[in-house]
Amino acid sequence: MKYTYYTQGTCSSQIDMELDEQGTIQDVQFYGGCHGNLQGISTLVRGMKAAEAIAKLQGIRCGYKNTSCPDQLATALQQAMDTMNQSSNN
Repeated sequence: MKYTYYTQGTCSSQIDMELDEQGTIQDVQFYGGCHGNLQGISTLVRGMKAAEAIAKLQGIRCGYKNTSCPDQLATALQQAMDTMNQSSNN
């Protein structure tokens, strides 16, 4: 499943990701933000279960902001998982 999330409160503006049917992250691409750091995060979470990535990334803050790009990825993954679960229940 491909999913697009528009971030809030971060330098990046958009996250595109792909999850398989088991909730494993296949790909993540950030638009905007700190390119090197976000490439690193994308590479680290590839192959990881979305639930594990959410648990590790949720709540990370960037400086004075209430969120960060990793935190926004956790939010995006949670929304994608919720969408997948709703689709499988229908």
